[in-house]
Amino acid sequence: MEEEQAYLDQVLAFIHTEIEAQDKLLAAKKTRLIASRREMWENTTPVAYDFAQLTEINQYLSELGTQTADYGATLKQIRKYQKIIGAPYFGRFDFREDGSDIRDRIYIGLSNVMNRKTGMIFVYDWRAPIAGIFYQYELGKVSYNAPTGIITGDISLKRQYKIQDSRLKYFFDCSVLINDEILQEVLSHNASPRMRNIVETIQKEQDLIIRDTANELLIVQGVAGSGKTSIALHRIAFLLYLSINNNVNTNDFLILSPNAVFSKYISSVLPELGEENVRQITFDDIVAEHLDARLKTETRSAQLESLIILQDLESAATKSRQIQFKGSRTFILILERLMRHYERHLIPFEDVYFDGKIIETRQRLKHLFLNNRATIPMATRLRRIKGLILDQVHPLQKTRLKKIERIVAASDGHELEVKSFSRLLSIKTARSFMGRLRKFTEVDYVQLYKMLFNEPGLFCKLAKGLELPADIEQLVAGTKAALARGHVPYEDCSPLLYLKLRIEGGDLFSDVRQVVIDEAQDYYPVQYEVFKLLFKNSRYTILGDINQTIEKEVDLSFYDLIAAIIDKKEAVRLVLNKSYRSSYEINAFSQTILGQEQENISFKRHEAKPAIVFKRSQDLVDRAIARDIDRYFKQGFESVAVICKTQAEARTVHARLATATKAKLVTGNDGELEKGVLVISSYMAKGLEFDVVLIPSVDSENYTSALDRKLLYLACTRALHHMTLYYTGQISPFLPDSST
Repeated sequence: MEEEQAYLDQVLAFIHTEIEAQDKLLAAKKTRLIASRREMWENTTPVAYDFAQLTEINQYLSELGTQTADYGATLKQIRKYQKIIGAPYFGRFDFREDGSDIRDRIYIGLSNVMNRKTGMIFVYDWRAPIAGIFYQYELGKVSYNAPTGIITGDISLKRQYKIQDSRLKYFFDCSVLINDEILQEVLSHNASPRMRNIVETIQKEQDLIIRDTANELLIVQGVAGSGKTSIALHRIAFLLYLSINNNVNTNDFLILSPNAVFSKYISSVLPELGEENVRQITFDDIVAEHLDARLKTETRSAQLESLIILQDLESAATKSRQIQFKGSRTFILILERLMRHYERHLIPFEDVYFDGKIIETRQRLKHLFLNNRATIPMATRLRRIKGLILDQVHPLQKTRLKKIERIVAASDGHELEVKSFSRLLSIKTARSFMGRLRKFTEVDYVQLYKMLFNEPGLFCKLAKGLELPADIEQLVAGTKAALARGHVPYEDCSPLLYLKLRIEGGDLFSDVRQVVIDEAQDYYPVQYEVFKLLFKNSRYTILGDINQTIEKEVDLSFYDLIAAIIDKKEAVRLVLNKSYRSSYEINAFSQTILGQEQENISFKRHEAKPAIVFKRSQDLVDRAIARDIDRYFKQGFESVAVICKTQAEARTVHARLATATKAKLVTGNDGELEKGVLVISSYMAKGLEFDVVLIPSVDSENYTSALDRKLLYLACTRALHHMTLYYTGQISPFLPDSST
């Protein structure tokens, strides 16, 4: 203990010295920066078209840019030290490289702590190549992949620390991987309104995912609470660390989140790890950015809400089948046939004349279009044809104008305005010509999609030989009616996006090198085709759980389908089957709801069993919920979620609880989550976690269908420590009849 305390004191003393030195350096840099800005404004007076003056200003701006970046780097270093001074490291191992007699003590922390004058490394960043030993090996022979190649050796000691507020609380040695004692201590904490980093407790199977650099496509199937999202964020931090000298930055990464609430929830992890946040978008954002602004598109939340509240089970099943069909590879094939049909038969090519001369024949234009494909988007090929025609027309326009001037001059009534009137006639002729040209050199993807459903017999013609839903005529008629109203159901947004990107191309995300797709099971094949078109230069980390799908049934083969669509040479699929979120009792309870076997190993953190409470009226249920909320807060818990089946039910429950509790209703437009009492829908809670989960109305009327079963499972898997379910009538068939 004395030895470890002495080392901690040494590290803390160094950090304090560095902060003090960097503070002085920062003050000096700030003074110089202010002086340089003052000098620029005093010595330069921008004058329009004075290029010498502009050159001088640019020189000043370049120097200011360098000084500002230098100031920012120093400030970032100070903040890094301030962030880690409370706990500069959490682990250590003693390593002897093969062929050496020296046994090095390697301390692992959130960031590097290094004396640049002496070269001594007090603490290694958890992302450093050598740090992988801490997460992946027991005592004995080890190896790691260093920049110079594979380094082998052995470790004789592994030690874990609890350092808080710069004080060493305790430490212990472990011969195996990250010790359960640390995990127990971390997992017993209260939930946070934002996701925390997990650098102290990364498990071997998680570390392998985080440090994978060989694969262009990494697919992870992980049970609820296995840390999928957190692993993906740590993976981004690792890749940024690895590429620090390769001009890779946070703009090269993108996270596709299920909703805006979840995006806010995970937004603190990367800053905690010392990195700036990366871009986060939802599929709704992609729809809003890419589809025609005139379209009234439905959101994912609205789609789920309308699907869940359908009272008629057959209507819900029909709606679900239609959603799945429009997201299927079969429908993608129909869209491909639609584009091919349009290219070959519907583009109204015509002979092009100008000033009585033929510029291009219809046959030649069609030949140029169909024989110049080479993966070039249709709209680009048509623009090239338009450019080819205009290149030939432009030289003829002057000759045409002179002819018009001669005709006008020889006519009565315009003797005093020959040139102006001639130009007017020429403009009218040009407009008419361009109107005819646009008819076959521009394509409207929205009108093309509408044509698929509006033109009698076209859908069936294009779908010949394909397996279609039994209610396909109802699907076609319903889509036709919705599009006629200007309303685009959510399930039509992806096909429209696919058509637009295939026809027009898209480079909005061409700079993205690594994309993380969370809740992978909720997307459909057509959406993965869209991702492939959008993120064409990217590597992929795809995370999902087939047991957390909502309106569809999928199995592990779904990941094979994803791999086939994304189509990367180097791909791997990994499984995380250990759950760390919920207590052992809550996790076991949640598994019974699924009604099927799944490989889900629960971390054995024991707490109270979930309670199922029966009350004779809704009023008594509301009172029980209010009392339980008060009781749990008195026990020290900080976040209680009342999880309802739908958003409509959440609004109703929130209104009933408003007088008894300070509950906040979570909607899709919320900012950050807060501590306290939240009322939230089941599908909006996906990916989140709470100290306590309370689920009202778990009776057979509210939870009875296969879709309801999945929503109830989602709700239950959000709880860390305690869970209570309430009902008034007959209990849901998915729950054990053991009420209290």
